[in-house]
Amino acid sequence: MHATPSTTAPRPAAGISGWFAGQVANLGQFAMGSVAGIGDVTLFALQTVGWLFARRQRRDVLLPNFYQIGVMSLPVVALTGLFIGMVLAVQSYSQFKALGLQTRLGSVINLSLVRELGPVLAATMLAGRVGSAMAAELGTMRVTEQIDALESMGANPIYYLVVPRFLGCLILIPSLTVMADFMGVLGGYFYSHVLLGIDYHHYWANSREYVDVFDFLLGIFKSLFFGAAIALVSCHHGFHCQPGAEGVGRAATNAFVHSFVLILILDLFLGIWLNNVHDFFRPEGPRKLL
Repeated sequence: MHATPSTTAPRPAAGISGWFAGQVANLGQFAMGSVAGIGDVTLFALQTVGWLFARRQRRDVLLPNFYQIGVMSLPVVALTGLFIGMVLAVQSYSQFKALGLQTRLGSVINLSLVRELGPVLAATMLAGRVGSAMAAELGTMRVTEQIDALESMGANPIYYLVVPRFLGCLILIPSLTVMADFMGVLGGYFYSHVLLGIDYHHYWANSREYVDVFDFLLGIFKSLFFGAAIALVSCHHGFHCQPGAEGVGRAATNAFVHSFVLILILDLFLGIWLNNVHDFFRPEGPRKLL
């Protein structure tokens, strides 16, 4: 008998179409998961805001959270702002020297700090230090069923666990932003005047000319959105932590990564919108250094 040819080998066309179908299915699954995740975070945020106004918070619950979020974050924020100011001076001096504009260095350093770097760096430090800790703490409570115990006793865990942390991030991140701005301005001035020999009078005169109150308030305004995003994303990851030590670690890592990405996205869109507001109230156009 003659052996019949095997028909089990896949056809090339079928293999390509199967691979394409798998990629489309993976893309659809990712899109559906992303939409579901955004909806879940949105509902979580609405519940948090609802409980924020539904009942007054206890002082003995708020103060420990305020201390951990605000006071304990001051050293790292101050140190980061100080060195960022000096780094800006180092990186900008050679370009400004080539143009003969060394005395205008203060305007660029201080404007960059109060509008962008101060709020973003303060929020990044808050996400790294506080956001990860909140996610890990709430994740541990979820794994050890402490959150379930609160629900079984008739207490709402969002009111007792999320709202104090949300208020701490929302209220105290402007103070951390001011500290980052102050230390960055101080660091930039120290390096520019003491080490680079730039005249302090022209340094501060140009800073006053090109940096106004609107620039400072712009950074403070953006920091409020950053603080709210950090608290909501971190607490959401902690509440939905997977079982086990690996789940707690993954929740802490995802809390920082997602918070950082969200900070950058918010910074982009808030910057575009606030620049339009600035142009509306200042129709003379952007300020020039030349």
